[in-house]
Amino acid sequence: MEINWNNKQPIYLQLRDRLVALIMDGELAEGDALPSVRQISGEQRINPVTVSKAIQMLVDEELVEKKRGLGMYVVSGAKDKLATAERDKFLREEWPQIAERIERLGLELDDLLGRDQD
Repeated sequence: MEINWNNKQPIYLQLRDRLVALIMDGELAEGDALPSVRQISGEQRINPVTVSKAIQMLVDEELVEKKRGLGMYVVSGAKDKLATAERDKFLREEWPQIAERIERLGLELDDLLGRDQD
């Protein structure tokens, strides 16, 4: 798992977002085990408490479940639940800013689609 850390967001949120992306992209399928806290912590060189906090967020969101003695697993329906939530978040939080900028710049649909205007 490769993560390009930034200083704009806490590490546990960046890790949570990376795990969400892996689920949405199908790299972590429903029923798959997540890497262990120890494994992620060692690979990413971050505190195990930080990793646990990120994974706990996924548990709280009911995307991951703990199987006692076995580890953490992606729950059935996680990808669909994430797709719906991420679409809603995009439309609510990001799209209005993008639409405003498009309007401010006077861009047309052909500009956005990369079509030549002859």
